[in-house]
Amino acid sequence: MRILIIIAFFIGLSTVQAQYTVKGRINLGASAAEGVTLSLLPTNFKTQSNAAGDFIFTNVPGGQYQLKASAVGSKTVIRNFTLRKKDIVIDISMEAESATQLENVDVISKNEGVSGKLRQVEGTAIYASKKTEVINLANLNANLATNNARQVYGRIAGINIWEYDGGGVQLGIGGRGLNPSRVSNFNTRQNGYDISADALGYPESYYTPPTEALERIEIVRGAAGLQYGTQFGGMINFKLKNGPIDKPVEVTSRQTAGSYGFFNSFNSIGGTVKKLNYYAYYQYKRGDNFRPNSHFDQNGAYIHLNYNFSDKFSLTGEYTYMHYLAQQPGGLTDKDFNADPRISVRDRNWFKVNWNLMSLTADYRFSASTKVNWMAYHLKAGRDALGILQYIDRPDPGGARDMMADTYDNYGTELRVLHQYKLFNGQTSTLLTGVRAYHGLTLRSQGNADAGSGAAFDFLNGEPSSSQYRFPGQNLSVFTENIFQINDKWSITPGARFEYISNEANGYYYKIQRFVPNVKINESKQNGRSFVFFGIGTSFRPAKEVEIYANISQNYRSVNFNDIRVLNQNARVDSLLRDEKGYTADAGIRGKLKGWLSYDLSVFYLKYNDRIGSLNVKSEDQTETYRFRTNVADSRNIGFESLIEADFMKLINAESKYHLSAYSNLALIDARYINTQETAIKDKLVEFVPPLLFRTGLSFGAKKYDVSLQFSHVAKQYSDATNAEFTERAVDGVVPAYNVMDLSGSYNWKWFTLSGSINNLLNEKYFTRRADGYPGPGILPSDPRTYYLTLQVKL
Repeated sequence: MRILIIIAFFIGLSTVQAQYTVKGRINLGASAAEGVTLSLLPTNFKTQSNAAGDFIFTNVPGGQYQLKASAVGSKTVIRNFTLRKKDIVIDISMEAESATQLENVDVISKNEGVSGKLRQVEGTAIYASKKTEVINLANLNANLATNNARQVYGRIAGINIWEYDGGGVQLGIGGRGLNPSRVSNFNTRQNGYDISADALGYPESYYTPPTEALERIEIVRGAAGLQYGTQFGGMINFKLKNGPIDKPVEVTSRQTAGSYGFFNSFNSIGGTVKKLNYYAYYQYKRGDNFRPNSHFDQNGAYIHLNYNFSDKFSLTGEYTYMHYLAQQPGGLTDKDFNADPRISVRDRNWFKVNWNLMSLTADYRFSASTKVNWMAYHLKAGRDALGILQYIDRPDPGGARDMMADTYDNYGTELRVLHQYKLFNGQTSTLLTGVRAYHGLTLRSQGNADAGSGAAFDFLNGEPSSSQYRFPGQNLSVFTENIFQINDKWSITPGARFEYISNEANGYYYKIQRFVPNVKINESKQNGRSFVFFGIGTSFRPAKEVEIYANISQNYRSVNFNDIRVLNQNARVDSLLRDEKGYTADAGIRGKLKGWLSYDLSVFYLKYNDRIGSLNVKSEDQTETYRFRTNVADSRNIGFESLIEADFMKLINAESKYHLSAYSNLALIDARYINTQETAIKDKLVEFVPPLLFRTGLSFGAKKYDVSLQFSHVAKQYSDATNAEFTERAVDGVVPAYNVMDLSGSYNWKWFTLSGSINNLLNEKYFTRRADGYPGPGILPSDPRTYYLTLQVKL
C-alpha cells in the first residue's frame, strides 16, 4: 500500500503544470447519466460521462467557454462560463426530449437521496417499464463495516434477510418469497459480471463486496431475466467506486472496532492521472460471535484500472481477491435457544472461502446513438466446509468429521449493442441486443476428514469417502429488448431471450449400506435443453414526475448440481428433479412530489411452477424422519410493495441546510402452494415468506453530522413446505416474528469522520433461519445488542 501511495504521489507531481480543470456530473431525474457526450467550445475537447455520470476536462486554459452536453433521447444543454484563477465544477441536469438552454452558472450541487431508481436506459442496458431500485451508499448512515443488511437494504421492499453472520462476510437476501440463502435467487453481479459460485449449476454467492467500497447497489426484479438470465428474483448488481476524477490521488482509511472483538480496517486509494482512472482497496476484518466456538478472519483486495484511449473507446480491467476462514458454533434446538441463545454445542465446525475474480471490459461508441459493451470474466475460487452434520438434538458423536470441498473455474463473456433511433413522429426509440457465452466447471468432493477440532481441511486416506464429481456446464444466450417510444408520455418495451443450457455430472458416490460395506457407484449424467422466453412492459407518464408502469416476463431456473448430488444425513434429493418455470408480473406507480416526497407503490404476481422445496418424510423402516428435496408443487405469490420517503425540511424550506427525512417500507405477501396432490402442503404457505415486512426510519442532520434511527418488523414465517410449527431436531419449524431497532450517527470535521452504531438497540432475542446443514443444523441465533465505532480519514 505504501508503494502505491508513493507512486501515485509522484505521478500527481507530474501534473502540477496543468492549467485548470472543468469537471462535474450529469443527472437525469434521480440517477446519474452514463455516456453523455460533452464538448468544450470553442476548443475541440470532447469527453463522455462515466457510469456514475462524472466527467472531467484537464489542462484547460483560462477564458470564456461553452459546455455542451448531448445524448439521444435527452435535450441538449449548453452552459456558458468563464474560467479564471481556479478550477470549476458544473453539474448538469438533463431532461428527455426538450430544448431549454440554461443560464450561465459557475457551480451547482445536487443532493441525491439514499434510494432511487434506474433510468430507462443506463449504459448498454434497458430498464424501461421494470421495477428497479437503487441504494446510494454515499448518502446512507449505517454500519458499513459489518455490511449490516437490515440497514443497507432497509429501503428495498419485500426483502427477507437471513441474519446469522455478525461480521457481514456473507449476504443472505431473498425477494418476494424466494429463498435468501446466499442471494441464490438473484442473478448476482459486480460491475455487471457474475460473482456467484457457478451461475448455472450453483448460483450461490460466498463473496459479497464490502459495503465500504460500493458506490451503489442496483436491483431489478423478475423482468431482469430477459437481459441477465434465468432467475425469478431478478438481478442485483454491486457497483464499486471509481477513483475521483478531479485529483491524482485520494486516500481513505476507515478503522472500526466493535463488540465481541470485532475489528475492521478498510483502506483505499484512487484518482485520475491524465486518461487513467484507478481505484484499489485492501480490507482486513476479524471478530468473534457472541457465542463460543466462533471466530472469523477475512482479507480482501480489489483493483480497478480504466483507460480512456479516446472519447469513443475505453478499456477497464479489474481484479478481486477474498479469503475467509471461520469457526462456526453450529445450530441450536428450540429448547436451547429459549433457554440461552449464547450457548454452542459444536466446537469442530469450520468454513473456508478463497475467491479470485478477474474481468476485462471494453466500451466503444460508434456515434451518439450507437454504442457497444463487451466484457469477459473469469472466476477461480473454492470453498471448504468441515464439521458435524448430525442433528443438533444429540451430542457430537466424535470421530471423523464430514467435509465438503468445492473448486470453481468459470469463464464468461457478454457482448451488448445499444442503438437509439427516431420513430413515431421523431420520438427516440432504443434497441438493445446481446449475446452471452458461459462455461462453468465445479469440482465437488465430500467425505470423512480429520477427527480433531482444528481447521484441517484434508480428506482421510487422501480420497473422498462419500462422493466426488465434476460438474461442467455450458450456456449460450441471445437476447433483445426494444423501447418503442410512442409519444413523449407512453412507451412499450417487448423483449425475448433464447437460452441453451447444458449441465453434466461425472463422478462417483458411495451407496450407504447398513450391514455390509458401502458400495461405490460411478455415475454420469447430461442434461441439455434450449428454450425461448418472452416479456413485455409499458410505461406512461401523465406528468413530469409521475410514472405508471407494468410488465410481465417469463422466468426459468434450472436444476443445479447442489440439488442433484449432495450426501446429507438430514436430507435426501429426488433423482427426478425438474427445472422450475413460471412468470412474474408487476404494476405500479412511482414519482416525486415537489422535491420533498418520493414514492413507489406496486403490486406483483409471481407464478412458480414445479417449485423445488423440502418435505418431511419417514424412512423405509419408519425409524428416521428426513427432509426430501423434490418438485413439491406449483406456487403463486401475490403481493403489495411500497416505499415512501420524505424530507420535511425541504417541505418547509427547499434551501434548508438541514434535513429531517423519514421513510416507510411495507410489503404484504401471500404465497401459497397450489396444484398439488400432496395434502401435507396443499394451500400451505410457502417457506421463507413473511406475510408482512415493515421497515421505517428517521434521519436528522446537516452537512457535517447525521443521526438515524431504523425499525424493522418481520412477521412469522415457516422453514418448510408443510408449515411445521415444531420439530425436535429444530431443522424445521416456525420462525417467530421479531422487531429490531438500529441507531447510527456520524460527524465530519475536515478530513475526519467519526461514526458509530448500536445494532439491535433493544436487545431483541430472535433468529431468522433454521439450517438443515452447514452452518447448523438447527436454529442460528441472530446477534444481540452490539456497538461499533468507526474513524475515517480521507486525504
